[in-house]
Amino acid sequence: MMPRLKAKYVVFFGIAVMMSYVLYHNERFLIEPSNPFWQHIDTFKWWLLPHGLFGASALLLAPMQFSERLRRRFTRLHRILGRVYVIGAFGLAPMGAYIQYFQERMGAPRSFTILGIVDAAMLITTTAVAFLFAYKRKIALHRQWMTRSYSVALVFITGRFVMGVTGWELLSIEIVQAIIWTCLALSILFADIANNWMEMRAALSASARPRVPTSQNLADAVVEPT
Repeated sequence: MMPRLKAKYVVFFGIAVMMSYVLYHNERFLIEPSNPFWQHIDTFKWWLLPHGLFGASALLLAPMQFSERLRRRFTRLHRILGRVYVIGAFGLAPMGAYIQYFQERMGAPRSFTILGIVDAAMLITTTAVAFLFAYKRKIALHRQWMTRSYSVALVFITGRFVMGVTGWELLSIEIVQAIIWTCLALSILFADIANNWMEMRAALSASARPRVPTSQNLADAVVEPT
């Protein structure tokens, strides 16, 4: 149990670090009225406001859904927060895709809109399946799909984090799209690694153990003199 708990704490600590960096690096314009970025978003800022609120509720509340202690001691709260996450994801996804489509009027490529639509479809689908399994009381399957949903939702953070720390956000739009596509593709892979982490550890540990010889093995190893 301890390795699993430690791994979970490390993962969420890393997520918290990425969120803090993105808030400072990408979103601090929110408290800077003179920031020139306000001019860029002026035409769609009223769409961006609910998009940000939905996104914040989904990204900040989801970690609490992975707390076994919270789920057991405060079941009703767990269900309420789960519904808030679902609402947040369902609001975040289509608004993000629409905002990206809106930015085509400002010169953004259509390929970026397609990326936004695919991202939104993946988030809505994984969240809907997770909610369906929760409704059917299929808890193990619910956790797996909730992990996938949250991993897709984190693409908003991971993409900006990677671009910020590497400086690649200043390169071409093709590089930016490649980074986000990569984060989106890897999100499901990492989610499935998390879902099967204990089984993977057990399998690797078992394969590393020396084989204990049996009587049959010893008998087969005997070489009769010619």
